[in-house]
Amino acid sequence: MAFTEKFLRVPGMIEIAGRQVKRYHVNTFDTEIEEAIQRAAYAYLPHLLPELDDTPPAAFVVLHRAREASYLNAYTWVWDNVLECHTAAAGMPFLGCEDTDPANFKELAKPWIGCVWELPPLEHERAAWVRHMLAPDSPDLTAYLADVPPEGTIGR
Repeated sequence: MAFTEKFLRVPGMIEIAGRQVKRYHVNTFDTEIEEAIQRAAYAYLPHLLPELDDTPPAAFVVLHRAREASYLNAYTWVWDNVLECHTAAAGMPFLGCEDTDPANFKELAKPWIGCVWELPPLEHERAAWVRHMLAPDSPDLTAYLADVPPEGTIGR
């Protein structure tokens, strides 16, 4: 199996369902994911977020545009130091998608947390949560939300 680097973009934070959500986009090329897929993914995202608890309302998502499909991984901080993950796919009938439309998202029942191109943001986010929310005497949600990795190639 051949391995190809992909490109990570960090398009900024959005607020959805009462949470501040950091966004990461992974694409095959150094281009942005199609607008229609982005709109569909962020319209679907509330279905992947758990109810709010006493944890600061923060989450991050990885939207991955592959050749034939799209994947949306929602990672939400809960119970102060636990990361809850819910995923969706679009355009991949093998995974239970209704059709091959890369903008028609459906939640996945599989317990997957991400592929090799989707995991670099997860590594960064774990360290950022500890650095800004758990290690200081007072959690700093603003600093956590501002802490993102640089854009560029990922995967190796």
